[in-house]
Amino acid sequence: MDEQALLGLNPNADSDFRQRALAYFEQLKISPDAWQVCAEALAQKTYSDDHIKFFCFQVLEHQVKYKYSELSTAQQELIRKTLLSWLQAQMLNAQPEKTFIRNKAAQVFALLFVTEYLTKWPKFFFDILSVVDLNPRGVDLYLRILMAIDSELVDRDVAHTSEEARRNTLIKDTMREQCIPNLVESWYQILHNYQYTNSEVLCQCLEVVGAYVSWIDLSLIANDRFITMLLGHMSVEVLREEACDCLFEIVNKGMDPVEKMKLVESLCQVLQTAGFFSIDQEEDLDFVARFSKLLLAHEDDDISSNIIGFCYDYLHILKQLSVLSDQQKANVEAIMLAVMKKLTYDEEYNFENEGEDEAMFVEYRKQLKLLLDRLAQVSPELVLASVRRVFSATLQNWQNTRFMEVEVAVRLLYMLAEALPVSHGAHFSGDVSKASALQDMMRTLVTSGVSSYQHTSVTLEFFETVVRYEKFFTVEPQHIPCVLMAFLDHRGLWHSSAKVRSRTAYLFSRFVKSLNKQMNPYIEDILNRIQDLLTLSPPENGYQSLLSSDDQLFIYETAGALIVNSEYPAENKQALMKDLLTPLMERFKVLLEKLMMAQDEERQASLADSLNHAVGFASRTSKAFSNKQTVKQCGCSQVYLDCLQTFLPALSCPLQKDVLRSGVRTFLHRMIICLEEEVLPFIPSASEHMLKDCEAKDLQEFIPLINQITAKFKMQVSPFLQQMFMPLLHAIFEVLLRPAEDNDQSAALEKQMLRRSYFAFLQTVTGSGMSEVIANQGAENVERVLVTVIQGAVEYPDPIAQKTCFIILSKLVELWGGNDGPVGFADFVYKHIVPACFLAPLKQTFDLADAQTVLALSECAVTLKTIHLKRGPECVQYLQQEYLPSLQVAPEIIQEFCQALQQPDAKVFKNYLKVFFQRAKP
Repeated sequence: MDEQALLGLNPNADSDFRQRALAYFEQLKISPDAWQVCAEALAQKTYSDDHIKFFCFQVLEHQVKYKYSELSTAQQELIRKTLLSWLQAQMLNAQPEKTFIRNKAAQVFALLFVTEYLTKWPKFFFDILSVVDLNPRGVDLYLRILMAIDSELVDRDVAHTSEEARRNTLIKDTMREQCIPNLVESWYQILHNYQYTNSEVLCQCLEVVGAYVSWIDLSLIANDRFITMLLGHMSVEVLREEACDCLFEIVNKGMDPVEKMKLVESLCQVLQTAGFFSIDQEEDLDFVARFSKLLLAHEDDDISSNIIGFCYDYLHILKQLSVLSDQQKANVEAIMLAVMKKLTYDEEYNFENEGEDEAMFVEYRKQLKLLLDRLAQVSPELVLASVRRVFSATLQNWQNTRFMEVEVAVRLLYMLAEALPVSHGAHFSGDVSKASALQDMMRTLVTSGVSSYQHTSVTLEFFETVVRYEKFFTVEPQHIPCVLMAFLDHRGLWHSSAKVRSRTAYLFSRFVKSLNKQMNPYIEDILNRIQDLLTLSPPENGYQSLLSSDDQLFIYETAGALIVNSEYPAENKQALMKDLLTPLMERFKVLLEKLMMAQDEERQASLADSLNHAVGFASRTSKAFSNKQTVKQCGCSQVYLDCLQTFLPALSCPLQKDVLRSGVRTFLHRMIICLEEEVLPFIPSASEHMLKDCEAKDLQEFIPLINQITAKFKMQVSPFLQQMFMPLLHAIFEVLLRPAEDNDQSAALEKQMLRRSYFAFLQTVTGSGMSEVIANQGAENVERVLVTVIQGAVEYPDPIAQKTCFIILSKLVELWGGNDGPVGFADFVYKHIVPACFLAPLKQTFDLADAQTVLALSECAVTLKTIHLKRGPECVQYLQQEYLPSLQVAPEIIQEFCQALQQPDAKVFKNYLKVFFQRAKP
């Protein structure tokens, strides 16, 4: 061996030596006989340096993994003998090899095993056991080899080919028949012989048993002698964690539910008798956390979070049984009580400044919620009765009860809605006993006065629950006024806590919208009470409004919904909507004037935000309208047209363009739905302003507006589209061609998103039957557009854009690809579109394992099918005689391709095309 190169294996070697060592390794990998030098070095203990020994095993590993079939029978025999000689030598060494060398040796043994066990080395385990006997060093290596074999055969993190998967299944079947009982016996002997002398070997052996138990006959392990020994190990501090994990794997094995139940219950009895359920608070937490997979409750949340997974699986098994035994019912009740207890906040929970601990508890509560849902699937009556008992007892005396107990009582009622699911929230009809119990609890909730409890957690839980069970108020509408008052006073929207006010704004909006038919008697009172919350916050420093602008959106939405859904005549609705929106418009005009004169940049930004909020609030009031018809019926068209007239001048403001344009654009989106063609006169001027001084982001956000107009109005907007088509494209191309730094990822991403938006625009135009908008741009411009689509399909590694480009191409072929299409388009099909369908999938960046890329390929197949549909035999002839031969495709594959293309079922060709490119790519 090259001794100089070997010096580079030392971690402390300089980079030149390391590079030389790497190059030497690569050289040895391709050398036909270098492995023999390494095998000899290992067998004869030529080197004492650990890194060189490791290096030799790496060379052998490469040989076995990738080039074993090239070796002669004698050479293969030499590798077997080398490994067994090395193993034999380990029994005699003064010191054991380093762990990393033992692990690497085990990997090489495992590779050789999966390669040879079925054919040339059926006595693999017999030979290994003959060498190691019960020597502790030998046993250590034997166990490491077993773990490496398990990784090769069943590790789900390792991707196996279908051939390897079949081989692994066959190996496991053969092992079960020929050697597993002997292996199990060897494990028992190791556990028995080393239980007092070598805890490290014992832990390794327990890990092996836990790994293999998932795929061997369970009765070999789940029997008296093994379980008794495992329980003995659980009493030994250094062994008990591994023993727990081993027991868990035994319980976790996939098997018949009834058999699993018997196993779990018998294990529970044995563990209980052995005293393992009486765990001291001072116990080692790591052990208790592992053992807790077999427990039902513990004070410490970290421990009981482990228990949840076990309880969940246990309940899953119970769910499949038709009848529960008394013991099983008692277990379910015990879990239910534990869940109710563990849901409770502790004294230390910081509601005003929630940190990591609080976030962990919130996550833990989510796990408990899933457990409650599973409990309800096993025994809905028990869950309902338990919650009712706790809820009623707590609410009777809430004034003298700690906040966390009141909160959890209301929380349990809230959680019942998902634990006992019904369609469309119909909790108060159907099953009489359930409906009656829920109705009683809801009545208690809203009449008990608990909404006045002086703790934010209880207040929020109250509002969350009344909104979740809003259908209760259709059954007992007499309770609506007291709940509305709770929303509209110091308990809700005027609460001292900003967090409560914010959440209540959203919940109030939901409550009012869900009960719109019951709201009529209260509309004017509600609108008067929320008047102060509708004020547009002035952009003056130091002013603190009760609600943030985001929260105000919900209040405006609520006001709009109350007006629109009311039973008032149209003139009243019109007047109320005008009263709601006129102050916004007046304030907008004043603020826009102030902005035009503002010098200070901070002041400009603050004013622009306020203007944007005003537009957003007006937009939000329109959410109650589903279409133009409803706006007309309410007599509200004019007030929204007035809003448009008021807001559009902001587009010509040279200051804070991004913020202002964004708000007005959003408003236009809404008005296209609400006012339909009445918006159209405003669109050309608005578009002209929005295309001035554009950045990538502006265009990205503007294009969806044009897409919406195009898709909705089609031919009505054809003249406008024809006029603005090229100005829009020039703006897009100008931004895309701007130079950017190579490493500016943000700019690259913005360009990618703009490119996608551009192709989405072309897709909308072609898909809306408006291809003449493109055709009328002049031959030069049409060609330029078509070339950009070809580039999008082929040159940019973005499968989302590529998919869109192929959709555009197939649509254009469908529209223009016949003999009556535009002059020169048929040539374009053969010169550009057909090649694009091959060049794109052949690129290395076109990853056929990626779901988005497969969708792009599917559209590529549609494009080829459409070309064949429009051009007929001429297309097949071109592929057969010209294009595919130019790609060096074999004649038989060309024939196969053309036959698949001519199949009437498009799916057949799509499937074929994927296979075609998988074969074609190296």
